[in-house]
Amino acid sequence: MTDIKEAKILIIATDGFEKSELEVPRDKLRDAGATVHVASPDGTAITSWDETDWGPEAAVDLKIADAKAEDYHAIVLPGGQINPDKLRTVPEAVQLVKDFTRSGKIVAAICHGPWLLIEADVVRGREVTSYHSIRTDLKNAGANVVDKEVATDQGIVTSRNPGDLDAFVAKIIEEIREGRHERQAA
Repeated sequence: MTDIKEAKILIIATDGFEKSELEVPRDKLRDAGATVHVASPDGTAITSWDETDWGPEAAVDLKIADAKAEDYHAIVLPGGQINPDKLRTVPEAVQLVKDFTRSGKIVAAICHGPWLLIEADVVRGREVTSYHSIRTDLKNAGANVVDKEVATDQGIVTSRNPGDLDAFVAKIIEEIREGRHERQAA
């Protein structure tokens, strides 16, 4: 069991992340007492997508290639259509998702974020949810897809859209308190 005030959480994203899906988890988890770092492919600030157009930048703490699963309790994968589509082509990002999954740590993805879970081949046989337009992708990857605000399967937390953010963050905190989850290797 890990107290949220002792938890270290990594968010990985790149340009085109859905503004609320990075900012809300980052800020709520920090407000709860966690240490939260944001990583991008090159370690520089990233530009959000804010509903219908480009939005403000988010500060970044490190490069994805420099992040190690053993240094964190959880990883959060924001959505937006552009962000996860780009990240699933970054080998270090995909490997990081695999490393978190293998280690039994919390892996949380919202909206289009589960595209990274598909690329890492960690959804087969697991109950997950997502933005409606990628549910067929999840089914084709072997996931058991449901339509609810939060799906949790052995520490893998997924949600559908920004309307689910409160439940998504609450479930991340709950799963961190539970600790490592035994699961099949990715």
